[in-house]
Amino acid sequence: MTVTLDKNSSLTMTLEEFFNYDDGTDAMYELEDGDLILMTAESEINRRIAMFLLACFLQQGVPAYRLSMKTEIVTTGSRVRVPDLVVFSEDLAIAMEGAKRSTVMSEMPSPLLVVEVVSPNQSSRDYRHKRSEYGARGIAEYWIVDPILGQVTVLEWVDGLYEEKVYKGEQAIASIVFTELRLTATQVLRGS
Repeated sequence: MTVTLDKNSSLTMTLEEFFNYDDGTDAMYELEDGDLILMTAESEINRRIAMFLLACFLQQGVPAYRLSMKTEIVTTGSRVRVPDLVVFSEDLAIAMEGAKRSTVMSEMPSPLLVVEVVSPNQSSRDYRHKRSEYGARGIAEYWIVDPILGQVTVLEWVDGLYEEKVYKGEQAIASIVFTELRLTATQVLRGS
């Protein structure tokens, strides 16, 4: 859902205005070309998948301070995305220390991995728009977990482009960032 701030205004919101915006609620927003995009409440399966992956990365030895849910990422221009799960590099974790807001700014190192769990009616944003934006940030790996299509798409940043692999059923997911990870698409999609 796009939020219109002033029906009589054709002005768009800047990054600074976005970071200072407070509508008096606990609502979360993304920013897309100056427009606020309301983040709808997560479904139980989406929440479960994100939590399951967080636990898996902890088991892989990723320290908790390098894992984050709902961290904002400034991607390109006046775009801010809020992925379901982010794995920070050590350098990014250091850059985030003491931050007043959990936001990966454009001058900071890129995350190692970003996970988006597809919600109904949001697939084009996850598969198309965010793919381009995360690619422009040079994020090493981007996972699109799609419980609707029953697949996990892993995008690996190779020579300036994302190479795509789609996993379904009992196929083991291969990760260039987490080479020891042993998960199937079914496990991820069940969130258990």
